[in-house]
Amino acid sequence: MLSHHEFATLVLVNGSPDSTELDRADIEALLARQLVTLERLGPDRSRPHVTIQGYVVLKALDRSRAQDCRARETMG
Repeated sequence: MLSHHEFATLVLVNGSPDSTELDRADIEALLARQLVTLERLGPDRSRPHVTIQGYVVLKALDRSRAQDCRARETMG
């Protein structure tokens, strides 16, 4: 399971072309879960990219949030 910080980092990587100010520990956790990869831009520079598995996680969580919102609307 992802922590709140790891999920937020995954969202930021997906939404921002320049993700240089992200927490290294969160990136490493996402790398270990194969939710992001690192693109090498130079000897001392890299940029994270969301993998297909990462997109699946983002899509699944978006769907569950949308269902939760619809459930609350019908209850209220």
